[in-house]
Amino acid sequence: MPYDRCRRAMALAAVAAVPALVLAPPATAADGPVALPPLRLRMAADDTCATASDKTAELRPWTHQALQLPRSWQLSRGAGVTVAVIDTGVATGTPALEGRVRAVGDAGEDCVGHGTFAAGLIAASATGPGSVTGVAPGAEILALRGTDGRGVADAALVARAIRSAADEGAGVVYVGQALTGDGDELADAVAYALDKDALVVAPAAPDVAPEGADGRPDTRPRASWPAHVPDVVSVVDHGPAGDRPEAAPGALAPDLSAPGDAVVGIGVEGDGHFLGSGSSLAAAHVAGAAALVRSYLPRLSAADVARRLQEAAYPDSVPKLDAYAGLTAVLPTARARAEARPEPARIPRTTAAGTRDRALLLGGGALCVVLLIGAAMVVVPLGKARGWRPAP
Repeated sequence: MPYDRCRRAMALAAVAAVPALVLAPPATAADGPVALPPLRLRMAADDTCATASDKTAELRPWTHQALQLPRSWQLSRGAGVTVAVIDTGVATGTPALEGRVRAVGDAGEDCVGHGTFAAGLIAASATGPGSVTGVAPGAEILALRGTDGRGVADAALVARAIRSAADEGAGVVYVGQALTGDGDELADAVAYALDKDALVVAPAAPDVAPEGADGRPDTRPRASWPAHVPDVVSVVDHGPAGDRPEAAPGALAPDLSAPGDAVVGIGVEGDGHFLGSGSSLAAAHVAGAAALVRSYLPRLSAADVARRLQEAAYPDSVPKLDAYAGLTAVLPTARARAEARPEPARIPRTTAAGTRDRALLLGGGALCVVLLIGAAMVVVPLGKARGWRPAP
């Protein structure tokens, strides 16, 4: 497929030491008659900032049905929930998010376009006939920068952004980058966010596999931060057929799988659309679903929301996100789980010691019977001979 060939070419072209231009695959016939421009993940040195797309998707994205969004929106649209987007920034002027983006520092500018695209998957409202919307079109977006201006991520920057998002009252914190190296600083930031009841969602793998020593994509699973922190909801991508793309980067024990392959989303300006792929986009869908649940069930803690999304997901090798099930599933409470815990099994004594004890008991009883009979055989005749008078 053209999609797979393009993805392999992307991986081969990536150079870890230099900020590279990384593109999502072009649209195929399965995405409709319009070929959408690819989403950019990082800017090369000679690139210019992202502009509007002159193409618009004509069909409803496949992700809507996969997540059961039309049914979910009858219950919740994410109103009253703020989702922090820690990425390349979020353009405050994009029509699909107009009036619902608040930026910290310079995060209101997005030269790359990835952060705006992810924010759109979370909370965009429809601006045209294509019905391209986010999972939670009633949610608010808090933009924070987790990369430099060209999309190169920095762990210290992401850690500070997670803490700032929690301080600003975000109920859900989306991190758009999969970082390698030491994760201690990010783990501390996640703990800080959880103390403030903020749920952190992050990709469990990079969007493009790094180049191996043989020049091929290295798809071996490796730890990605902050997704590798146990309290973070870690996410990988799947496509319309439910499978991960060919040559997709490996992930270590992800919590959820969500739509992230051939995904349609918004740009930094205008009503046009782009096409992107990767686990970072799957994580954006999970962040949107978390906003739906936090809006509909506001008494749930961040940990409860994470458990609900995972336990209500469609069962698979990696559970697949189901937004509607996350809203409606009846899950047992912690108290009910404890009360339903079965009593410890009582194993009957079948050991050699138990068998010996029973044998001794039976043998002793038999001996007593024999002695009583023997005594009776002596006493009874003597008693009869004396007329049952006492002995002198």
